Parts: sequence; structure tokens; C-alpha cells
Amino acid sequence: MAKTTVQPLDLNFQGQAEAIAVYAIPHLDGVALVESGPGSTIPAIEKALARLGYGLRDVSHVFLTHIHLDHGGAAGFFSSQGAQIHVHPNGAPHLLNPEKLIASATRIYGDKMQTLWGDFLPVAAEKLTVLQDGDQVAFGGLQVLALDTPGHAEHHLSYFIDGYCFTGDVGGIRISAYPYLRLPFVPPELHLEKWHASIAKLQALDVRHVVPTHFGIFDDPDWHFNAIHRVLDDVEGWLARVMPGDPPIEELRSSFVAWMEEQGRAIGLPDEVREAYLLANPLGMSADGLQRYWKKFRV
Repeated sequence: MAKTTVQPLDLNFQGQAEAIAVYAIPHLDGVALVESGPGSTIPAIEKALARLGYGLRDVSHVFLTHIHLDHGGAAGFFSSQGAQIHVHPNGAPHLLNPEKLIASATRIYGDKMQTLWGDFLPVAAEKLTVLQDGDQVAFGGLQVLALDTPGHAEHHLSYFIDGYCFTGDVGGIRISAYPYLRLPFVPPELHLEKWHASIAKLQALDVRHVVPTHFGIFDDPDWHFNAIHRVLDDVEGWLARVMPGDPPIEELRSSFVAWMEEQGRAIGLPDEVREAYLLANPLGMSADGLQRYWKKFRV
């Protein structure tokens, strides 16, 4: 069997390099993608695929880690081009009928919705494959293992392909060569203990390359996974310090943003890298998720 190759496609989201990736994996019958990106970035994906010698209709499979708009927003478009879309059972209904997801996102993003995310089209039922934990998909000389990995979201899958572990958002956000990562603690399904368990599950695999959607391929899985555990522990300690006073959400957001930004300054993150982190992971939204987690599971 030929060696698996993985090509990061930088979507240049909102003009920012290294904020969101889609990963192209050539195979005997075309090319597979991990993630679809948002609908607003379809032209960028088309150009990136063309540089590899592929058109949109050469995409045979799209494996979504979860259905948040930056990861799965263009899934319906790719299904209309002939691709089979693979997703967690809890995410499947929203791909078939995305009205609730669109309405929820519109409440958050308002009139920026279209500019940020573009169209979120439904996936055709015959083009949707639901994957359970441990399911394997074989095609074109590739074999893809799906793993249920909640923590960031209940409907989150990670994928393992020939030593590459595609970690979506449960694998954190790690941009450029700096030994630093952040975790996206967004509502409504954040669960720190499940996140720890998901990472332990991935650590049991023979991972040689960690591939988070935000952004790149990293060849130090031990450091990466252990760093996630450390960040989870650190944020739990931060919550234990700040939440007993039940601060209003505006105060909590300010406190969390200040804490994260101080971390970035401490390791000397350049401005352009800091901006990529902020675009990939809006910090105020993480404060909302942490507050909801604390009040639901810890109070």
C-alpha cells in the first residue's frame, strides 16, 4: 500500500492565514477531505484543490469531526458535488435539516452570518453516512477509523488514518511553531472530564502526527496530548478561583480574555499569530461555555 499523504489546505478565513484548515488525502479513486470548512471558503478550497490537480467533483468523501460552521458548513455543497459525507450520529439530523443550527448561529453572529460562514446547505440523505465509535471506512487504498471524542462537543469524532490523528477541536488550537495551544471551550456541550477521557483514548493509539483543524500537522504527539491535559487542569483551577464569586458574564469574559492574552504575551506570540488564534477561537465565547459547564456540572 502506498504511503498516505496529507495536504493541509489553508482556507485563508476572513483573510487570515492558518486559522482554518481542510485536509486533503489523495487516494486511488480521487481525494478525500477531513472537514469541509464553511460555505464562505468554497472558492478557496476549489483553488487549493486545483493546485493539487483535483476539481470539486474529485472529492469522494468528506469526514467531519463535528458540525460547527467552521468545520462542517460546506458539507451540503460537497454532497451536491457527489461526495459522501461522514458524521457523528448526533450531528447527522442537523446536516439533513440545518434550519435549527442556522437559526442558533444567526442569533450569535447576526448580520455577519453570511459574510463569515456563507451558505449552509442540507446534505442529501443518500450522501450521508453516520459513523459510530470504532467504525472503519475503507476506500481507494485508505482505511479510516472513527473515534467518538466528546468534550468540546457531544457530536465530535476524531479520525485515525495511517498514523495521522485528525483531532478537530478536541485536539485544541495550535498555530505556527510556538509550543503553545489553546482549547475552544464553547457552549453548549463543553465537558472537561469527558475531554480528558477523549485525549486519553487518542493517546492509546499509535499516533505519529497530530492534525488539528486549527492548524497544521505536528509530529510531537506526546507533547501535544499532554499539553491538552495541562490546559484542562489549568482552566479547572481558574474556574475554582473565579466562579465561587459568581461574576457576571461580562466580567467573566474580560477576566478570561486577559488571562489568555497574558499567556500569549508571556511566550512572545507575534501579533499575526495572536490574531489567528483569536479568529479560530473567540475567547468571549469560551467564557460563556465555561460558565455554563460550571453551573451545570459543578455547582
